[in-house]
Amino acid sequence: MQNTIKAPVSFSGVGLHSGVAAHATILPAPANRGIVFRRLDCDGGVCEIPARYDLVRQSPLCTLLQNAAGTSVSTVEHIMAALSGCGIHNAVIEVSGPEIPILDGSSAQFVRGILCSGVRRQDAPVRALRVLKPVEVIRGDSSARLVPHETLLIEFSIEFEDAAIGAQKKLLNMSNGSFVRELSTSRTFCRQADVDAMRANGLALGGSPGENAVVFDGDRVLSPGGLRQPDEPVRHKMLDALGDLALAGLPILGHYQGVRAGHALTNDLLHALFAQADAFDVVECDGDTAARLPGAGVHWDEIPDVA
Repeated sequence: MQNTIKAPVSFSGVGLHSGVAAHATILPAPANRGIVFRRLDCDGGVCEIPARYDLVRQSPLCTLLQNAAGTSVSTVEHIMAALSGCGIHNAVIEVSGPEIPILDGSSAQFVRGILCSGVRRQDAPVRALRVLKPVEVIRGDSSARLVPHETLLIEFSIEFEDAAIGAQKKLLNMSNGSFVRELSTSRTFCRQADVDAMRANGLALGGSPGENAVVFDGDRVLSPGGLRQPDEPVRHKMLDALGDLALAGLPILGHYQGVRAGHALTNDLLHALFAQADAFDVVECDGDTAARLPGAGVHWDEIPDVA
């Protein structure tokens, strides 16, 4: 069965890039509605932006959606990961402006809000996108790949010069609440030199070490309290990947492999997948398959205490 939330849940904070107040409310939606963003400050025109891979526009450091009328919303990846990881298939997200609030830089507060609201089952079958053959995109030394698998696996490897990050690799099966337990609290991260450069160019104005990002400088972690997990950076990359893959519009049955990949490359991968009609099919999930989807059976006690 498809799922939506039982009652509206709201979030307030600042936009990572603009630094201005940002508010978002997740609302229940009927079956087969999918995930849709709705700009509340839209003065006429088309205010709704479906959460679809083909509406992604290139943007530094985040995922930005824009409809045909030019209305956009950015930094959607963390809330999309939370919805996918909690098994929510239908929701309308009302947004006060052009950005989703960054909160603590992870998906934890979104997950807490969704599970506090509760999940309502809907009288409609869940469909999933099953990967039938390998699809890969490569850009320099970065790559993203999908290969067939009976459930969603996310595998990611990163490598940074900063000794505090270094080389990290992780593989997780996203079924049985794995996202909530293993990834939801992992925060976005960057290097101090990147923060300085971004702010000099008017970006990341809402970023604050310890509040909504982990900042590294060589062998040091500058954020108060340090890391939530020793491999928090690669875990956050996996969180981002789940949020970006959710823009396929259906849960994915396949093994995602990212090597130094980012938002743009994962979106390129979805374009490559949908461009090949023999690379996927859409299946109606039976009970066993639905039980393996992200978010199936997740409950409050699975949220790590650190959040």
